[in-house]
Amino acid sequence: MALNIFSNSFVVFLLVLLSYSPNGVLVRSAPHYSALPKSDADIVEFALNLEYLEAEYFLYGALGYGLDVVNPNLTQGGPTPCGAKIAHLSPIIKDVTLQFALQEVGHLRVWDYRRNRWCQDGRLKVYVRGSAPRYFGSKSSVPNMARFSPCLVRLRVTNPYQIMINDISIFHGFIEAIKNWVKGFPRPLLNISSETFGEIIDNAFGEKLNPSFDPYANDINYLIASYAISYVGLNGYVGANPLLKSTNARSLIASLLGVESGQDAVIRALLYERWNQKVTPYTHTVAEFTNAISGIRNKLGRGGLKDEGLLVSKELGAEANVTGNILAGNSYSVSYARTPQEILRIVYGTSHEGVPGGFYPNGGDGDIVKSFLKN
Repeated sequence: MALNIFSNSFVVFLLVLLSYSPNGVLVRSAPHYSALPKSDADIVEFALNLEYLEAEYFLYGALGYGLDVVNPNLTQGGPTPCGAKIAHLSPIIKDVTLQFALQEVGHLRVWDYRRNRWCQDGRLKVYVRGSAPRYFGSKSSVPNMARFSPCLVRLRVTNPYQIMINDISIFHGFIEAIKNWVKGFPRPLLNISSETFGEIIDNAFGEKLNPSFDPYANDINYLIASYAISYVGLNGYVGANPLLKSTNARSLIASLLGVESGQDAVIRALLYERWNQKVTPYTHTVAEFTNAISGIRNKLGRGGLKDEGLLVSKELGAEANVTGNILAGNSYSVSYARTPQEILRIVYGTSHEGVPGGFYPNGGDGDIVKSFLKN
């Protein structure tokens, strides 16, 4: 199939040029989708709340700044997050965090339908930060681009960490298809301060830790705080899939879920290596932190057992045969699902989908979220 997509000689020629350039970056468009039903669009849009949270948390942790610098267009004028700062990370954990951050920026660009698109005359209009729009080819001139849009643009970059800052966001079918359904919304006010995470950990253990937990202090703390965030998005995508009516929406959610579940697996694996290590200066181990966080999420969500730490009773382990729990799953080792209500109860930290707090002091956004806030 790949040979058919890239069979056009023009595309092959550009690929050859890129392969000889150390500064060449290949930017591809999203796949072609048709319009989404309103109910599907609302569910897809709900996920944008969590994508903003993850993007900002990982960007600040790795770089010390967020979307306001990396891609301000994606914020749509939303307020800058509260309390975010760079984390004190080792080179390997910083590298992993940066990769997560850029992946989340990519997820957010799925919703950025407002900018780059095919013009009525068939040319691709592309905005590059700091310059006037540029126009590329036409859909008819490169037959296979009409559906798959493997748009190739050679970008000059001097630092690989700056790729996303100077990135050209190119989308074709997906953007044009959903622009009447998933409008997106400005970044909501996010509170990712040390105080917010400290309150989460205190609630998880049922006592006030001294000193207060600081997610940005070191590798272990940052991974534990990442554990507190990433898994909720995974639950949401698993829960959304059976509610979707269109194959296009299910395909999109499945694609996002693939990356989100991968991120969660990496975080759990890194923590599992250290499961018996004490989290200084406390007496609790890494495993005890994860178990406490999963426990409070189950309590806040009010949806039963849908969260498990790194160590479980043997009955809850895979095939009721192990206590190690590197991946969370039910008795069939299938991922747990959560509803939007359950997710909001958790990320608000209030156990009520209509009462904002926690990471979202003013609440999230989108039609689903607003319906709960009204009630």
